[in-house]
Amino acid sequence: MKRIFVSTLLAFLPILTLTASTVQASEFGMHILHPQEISQAKTFLTDETNQANWHYITIPLTLDDLDRTAQWQEFFRIARKEQLIPLIRLATRFDTKLGAWQIPTHKDIVDLFTFLNQFEWPTDERYVIAFNEVNHAPEWGNQLDPASYARVLKFTASWAHTENKNYQVLPAAMDLAAPNGAQTREAFDYLAQMYATDPEIFDYLDVWNSHSYPNPGFSSSPTRSTQNSVRGFIHELAWLKSKTGRDFETFITETGWINTPQTSRWLTDYYLYSLQHVWSHPQVKGVTPFLLKGDPGPFSEFGFLDYADQPTAQYDAVKEALRLFKEKS
Repeated sequence: MKRIFVSTLLAFLPILTLTASTVQASEFGMHILHPQEISQAKTFLTDETNQANWHYITIPLTLDDLDRTAQWQEFFRIARKEQLIPLIRLATRFDTKLGAWQIPTHKDIVDLFTFLNQFEWPTDERYVIAFNEVNHAPEWGNQLDPASYARVLKFTASWAHTENKNYQVLPAAMDLAAPNGAQTREAFDYLAQMYATDPEIFDYLDVWNSHSYPNPGFSSSPTRSTQNSVRGFIHELAWLKSKTGRDFETFITETGWINTPQTSRWLTDYYLYSLQHVWSHPQVKGVTPFLLKGDPGPFSEFGFLDYADQPTAQYDAVKEALRLFKEKS
């Protein structure tokens, strides 16, 4: 009788979905460039105990990907199976004649969300990033135009929220080391001009997004606390608090050290210190260092895997830092 009663009771209970309250994701994740790299990212993120932990994965979705439904179907299947939470960075196409990423149209944005709507996501919350480092002209149609980006961001967030799919919208991260010049705009100048265009623009966001690199030269000590350091996100959150009154949570979707003869012997120490004293900040939801695979290409010194898919010094340093971090936690 008890068994029958329990079975009857369970039949009337709501089906549980994996929400932010039921999923406790590990803070440390990975940034990848292609959907087929997701399994390699999972291998990297699996610790020695083989515990089933959730992790965040940042990945771009371009307009060219809209013809690759099968690849992305497989990506989301693996994400569900392997407990990986995607942070999807929306992107357009790179215009080789212009030497820049195209500015998205409203149709581009609708098409990207229509594509994403067809997949079964691993969690209830669906994280999307509205483009990338727009305080670089080549990332925004070769223009430095905070007003234009503010309008596009507002449309993107508004459209996402009316889809009723629980999209969580993040802005394009700023390059916090960029100066004012012909091709770049200082990050807080850019944000201030967005705010001047629309004082409510940041109210449309759900979570903040930061690229907090150890600058200058992607090689500075993690003990630095300036705007262009690994603690850059703290400056952003304080600025947002002053404008909106909100204590935003943030993802750090790009960070990491370049691997050079000068930095290689310090990489483990740098990552361990950051895990213990920087990324442990209570407003940091997750960190996805850049980049799983950057070789061949301009990001080879940041990569965790080389062109032959073999572990690099970055890979070994971070794995050791994570091991030490867990031992000392």
